[in-house]
Amino acid sequence: MERPIGFFDSGVGGVSVLRAARHLMPEEDYIYYGDSAHAPYGVKTPAQVQDLTLAGVAFLLDKGAKAIVIACNTATSAAIRAVRERYPDLVVVGLEPAVKPAVEKLAAEKVVVLATTATLAGEKFRHLADAFQATAQIVPLPCPGLMELIEQGETSGPRVEAFLREKLATVGSLEKAAVVLGCTHYPFVRPALAALLPDGVPIIDGSEGAAHQLERLLVQRGLRRTGGQGTVVFFNSDAQAERLNALCRQLLELPY
Repeated sequence: MERPIGFFDSGVGGVSVLRAARHLMPEEDYIYYGDSAHAPYGVKTPAQVQDLTLAGVAFLLDKGAKAIVIACNTATSAAIRAVRERYPDLVVVGLEPAVKPAVEKLAAEKVVVLATTATLAGEKFRHLADAFQATAQIVPLPCPGLMELIEQGETSGPRVEAFLREKLATVGSLEKAAVVLGCTHYPFVRPALAALLPDGVPIIDGSEGAAHQLERLLVQRGLRRTGGQGTVVFFNSDAQAERLNALCRQLLELPY
């Protein structure tokens, strides 16, 4: 199937998921739409996020997307049900904080979840946390402002380090802990975060899991492309689209 796979995010963060998908399926064509004009989503109401997500999905379908990845934890939490109801025959993959692998695969007794305020307040995360609360201590850690730093191209440096240090100071001991990146922007600050954590504390996110789920669904539907080298095209709703698309290419490590 020659049509592209559509990726939607509130900004540039979904590139972390696109990167995992492209590594797994380099033959596929991808089209990425970042809605930076309306970011951050993490401070909006669920209804607002749902409307913006439905509009973003419609944009990608108009561009010929054969499948949609909602590469944003906040948008997944607020809108994936509405997207699936509107497009019942469409392959739709969403993101959720990787609490399950942190507990089941890493045997973490404490799971610190860095995410937006909206993601952590959402029903989807509450159900997820409740499912594992008896096994591990689930510590939600809202990080308003971190997404904005990353959108500005700051993935390291004094401001990022100070932000992360202040947040980590509130969670107490990290013995037998794991850190979950519950926003698709946050993998881009992983090195800065790792430098502040005690040795041996793992950091995980849902990018690889989402990429494998996408591939499984494409194969099931007979939509998986084989052979050749795929392309990536970026779009952004913001007036600074050229700068933001260049940042996306940089984060994806594509030549200019």
